[in-house]
This record gives sequence, C-alpha cells and structure tokens, in this order.
Amino acid sequence: MTPHHLQDKAFVLLLILVTIAFGAILWQFHGAVFWGVILAILFAPWHRRLLDRMPGHPTLAALCTLALCLIVVILPLAAITVSLAQEATVIYERVYTGQIDFGLYLQQVIAALPAWAVNLLDGLHLTSVGQWQQRLSAVAVQASQFLATQALNIGQNTLEFIVSFGVMLYLLFFLLRDGPRLALRIGQATPLEPNHKQPLIRNFTTVIRATVKGNIVVAAAQGALGGLIFWVLGIQGPVLWGVLMAFLSLLPAVGAGLIWVPVAIYFLATGALWQGVVLTAFGVGVIGLVDNILRPILVGKDTKMPDYIVLISTLGGMALFGLTGFVIGPVIAALFIASWELFAPGDAGPTR
Repeated sequence: MTPHHLQDKAFVLLLILVTIAFGAILWQFHGAVFWGVILAILFAPWHRRLLDRMPGHPTLAALCTLALCLIVVILPLAAITVSLAQEATVIYERVYTGQIDFGLYLQQVIAALPAWAVNLLDGLHLTSVGQWQQRLSAVAVQASQFLATQALNIGQNTLEFIVSFGVMLYLLFFLLRDGPRLALRIGQATPLEPNHKQPLIRNFTTVIRATVKGNIVVAAAQGALGGLIFWVLGIQGPVLWGVLMAFLSLLPAVGAGLIWVPVAIYFLATGALWQGVVLTAFGVGVIGLVDNILRPILVGKDTKMPDYIVLISTLGGMALFGLTGFVIGPVIAALFIASWELFAPGDAGPTR
C-alpha cells in the first residue's frame, strides 16, 4: 500500500469518526434539529418571496419568515396543547374515579342489539361484559393517563423544552438565511455525479413538502371537523377528541374513524338516533371525504408515489421512528425509488 493510499484511507476513517461523534453530540437535540430543517424547507418559498421584496437584507427576510412561522404554526400549536392538557386531565380524573365507565357504555350497546347479533357475539365469546369492562376501563385509564402525562410533560420539563425550542428557532433562522449556500456546499461535498445529485435533492425536498403539508392539512382538517361535530353534539372534551382524530388521521383510510365510529354506534344503540345519524353522516360525508380527496392531491400527486407506497412507508416510518416517521418514512421510500430509477433507468414497458 502506497503512502498516498494510506493517507486517503486514514482521512476517510477520520471523516467517518468525526461525523459519528458530531451526530452523537447533536442527538440530544435531534428533535429540534429535525423540525428546524423541516420548517426551513417548508418556509423556504416564503423566504424567497420576502427576499425578492427586500433585496440585500437576508437577515431581515429571515427574521420576517421566522415571525411568520411563529404566527402560523407554533402559536396555534401552543394554544391547542394548553387546551389538550386541560381536557386530558379532566377526562383522566373522570375515568379514574369511575364517572366515565366505558364498560357500562359497552353493556348498553350489547343490551340494545337484536338477539341474532347477541348470539353471534356469544359464539365469538365477545359478550362477556365483565371481562370487557375490566379491559376497557384499564385501557381507558392508561390511555387518558398517557395523554395527560404527555400533555403536561412540557410543563414538567420546562427547561428542557425551552432549550430545545430555542435551538430549533435559532437553527431555523440560520437555515433560512444561509440555506441556499449551505445546500450548495453539501451538494459539492456529496460524492455523486451531478446528474444523480439533482434528482435526489429534488425528490428529497419535494417529498418533505408534500408529506408534511399534505398530512398536516388533512390532519388539521379532520381534527377540526371532528372536534366541531363533537362540540355540536355535546360530547365532553371536543379538543381532546379532535386532537386524537388529527393524530390518527396520519394513518390513511382508517384514521379518524377509530374515534367517531364507536361514538356513533353508541348513540344509535342507546336510542340517541338523531345524534348517531348526524355523526355518521358527517363522519362519512365530510370527515371521510377530506381524507379521500385531499390526501391523494396533496401527498400522492406531488410525491409521484402510488398510494400503497405512501401508506406502507408512513406506517413503517411511524412504527420505527415514532411521530416524526410520518415524514421520514415517505422520504426514505421516495429516495429508494429515485435511487433505483437512476441505477436502472428506462421504462420496462407494461407487464403482460
């Protein structure tokens, strides 16, 4: 081995080691870094428009974009979090003290069923109310306790939250101001052919924008509509249920229905017919329509990925990375498809 080759290998090894070490240092704030990068990509078009209106003032344009991000994204999320913490705490106390008994609701539903349905459930061993009551009560207590704990977690770890929030805003400002220059530098340092780098970078940014905007718009719309109909029908904790529907709507097709369908069944089974009919019609005709119309337009169309790939990559990403996986999963899937298309270009033609 020549000294030149040895120096190259030593340098590559050093590069790998310092990169791993730097990643370990940043890991403590990986959430803040991740969302700082995501918000910078989402608000980059706004920043470019502001920069066109105030040329020569990149710092001022970045500050204005940061203020816009605070008003549009962060302040509404903070207000929702405060309401969620209050309602989750109330629901947890009511479940824990027995004022809300999901087992009793199940018993009322079973009692309202026709005989053939009860016999069918008996055959499937699904009418043992005592066992279901214990299970549902335990699940309800655990779920409401988890929600209350998570919602109040920010208040219990105020210092950690403030530091992470400050890091995200600080990083977001510099990514907005210096983002194009930083992206150019990263592109130059990436050891790929230019005709390979451009499609990968384009896919990366397009999928992030489409996934985040699409999923967040669908989640916000379904959560807001679900919370509104729950409030109109007088169901306690509409903000809590709306947030749950928004979160579950990240799962395409089934999402928000996991919340409103059992409530509609309970209304219909216990004689509250107009509430059950209204909730069913609204759930199918409005909440479901939002998912069926907006998601393919905002997510599938821009990412140019089939719906089943979007669904599987979203579920897999969330299973592996948690909440941030609804972004990471589709991005990895899009880069996978783009990389293989670059490796094996051309159209194989239709399958016969």
